[in-house]
Amino acid sequence: MNRTRVAVILGGRSSEHSISCISGRSIVEALDPARYEITVIGIGRDGSWVTADSLDDLLVSDGPLPEVSAGAAGVSIEAALDADVVFPVLHGPWGEDGSLQGVLETLQVPYVGSGIASSSVTMDKGLMKTFLRAAGLPVGQWRMVASREWDDDPDGVLASLEGLGFPVFVKPARAGSSLGISKVDTAVDLRAAIEEARTHDPRIIVEAAVLHAREIECAVLSDAHGQAQASRCAEIVVRAGHDFYDFEAKYLDDSAELIVPAHLPADVEAEVQRLAVQAFEALGCEGLARVDFFLRNSIESDGAGDPTLVVNEVNTMPGFTTISMFPRMWLASGLDYPSLIDALVQDALRRGTGLR
Repeated sequence: MNRTRVAVILGGRSSEHSISCISGRSIVEALDPARYEITVIGIGRDGSWVTADSLDDLLVSDGPLPEVSAGAAGVSIEAALDADVVFPVLHGPWGEDGSLQGVLETLQVPYVGSGIASSSVTMDKGLMKTFLRAAGLPVGQWRMVASREWDDDPDGVLASLEGLGFPVFVKPARAGSSLGISKVDTAVDLRAAIEEARTHDPRIIVEAAVLHAREIECAVLSDAHGQAQASRCAEIVVRAGHDFYDFEAKYLDDSAELIVPAHLPADVEAEVQRLAVQAFEALGCEGLARVDFFLRNSIESDGAGDPTLVVNEVNTMPGFTTISMFPRMWLASGLDYPSLIDALVQDALRRGTGLR
């Protein structure tokens, strides 16, 4: 039997390079070599495309997190993408944002995950919230800060943010893994937080904190007929020492408890699942996404009329290690890690490329 040729692409130019390497290794190790002929392509931090005879040769570690080896052999994009299907395990700009999806569409190579438009819109937190609000989904209050706007009139920007109240979260608009995010409790710290976020992305989003809320996540997957299905939900509980679920809490220490499945009343979980699918479809996502929510304590909500559930983010290529939330939610729903990877590859082959 001919094996399906799968090219797994990992690394990338974004600040989430190392997280992509971890996710990519897990996926490669889960693919069944009896069914799939696997090629692994690394994209270096400088944008170079490289390959190696083994994952151990392709990935190196100089600290707690791996990265693509600068000494790996270069490969042309055309040769790298000579495959039946591509699994682009790239997080952040220049990979998850429609950039690579456009290359794959041009070369007519099927790929796992969302297409150009939905990848691009969902990568930008401001655009994503605009689309979700237009679709009638509950989102929090936010303010976008463009690079030129900040350069021209930082004092005016700071004044315009006062209406959000405090605390606020200052974030790079197009980054993930909580990189560059600051929780700001007073106006005196706002300028420094914006400058810190701008080291990751010149485009910034400032979000009003959703107070007295639990962090709930739900995974969405396209089934064999292309219909979006929602998983069991999960909850993140951040222990003392972290104000929120930041990069260190996610990847470098044991300061967050991940509860899968979340302890939710059946009707609340059903509503989270319904909204997760609605958000997935409103953004035109395909294949997979993780939808993150805030679940307010209705007794302690910010004010009359506040929604109980608020959509925080939609992630079209979430972390993909065996212990990441997306696979864990599907495991709790009856789909193990190898079967999940296989379902995504088969979905990509079913969809193909082009307008759809």
